[in-house]
Amino acid sequence: MTDRTYDPDNIFAKILRREIPSTKLYEDEKTIVIMDIMPRANGHCLVLPKAPARNIFDIGLDDLAAVMATTQKLAHAVTSAFGADGVTIQQFNEPAGGQVVFHLHVHVIPRIAGERLGPHTGRMEDQDVLSANAEKIIAAL
Repeated sequence: MTDRTYDPDNIFAKILRREIPSTKLYEDEKTIVIMDIMPRANGHCLVLPKAPARNIFDIGLDDLAAVMATTQKLAHAVTSAFGADGVTIQQFNEPAGGQVVFHLHVHVIPRIAGERLGPHTGRMEDQDVLSANAEKIIAAL
């Protein structure tokens, strides 16, 4: 059985406390959206709850509803910003489910018809590229 204790020192908790920089796209009372630093497509971003939730198993319903509302808002924005034909929404839970960072987060990835989703290589994107993509999304919001 996996230890499901929330670790307040996970990277997303540190980003929420502004201890680690991020490229922020959007923020409201319950959520924040940042660019994924290892994107699988241009415009790949992450929706995070501000609540300290390890994953879907322990987030409160109000916070989960806020995450999903923000996810929908960003799905519209990235689709518009990148002329995308669709969007991939991903959310992983626990190691067996593919979760790597143990603070709930939702991937929002704009998709172009005929283009394959890039692999998760672990390679960090150039900050200038992330900033340029962020500007497009912010303008679409």
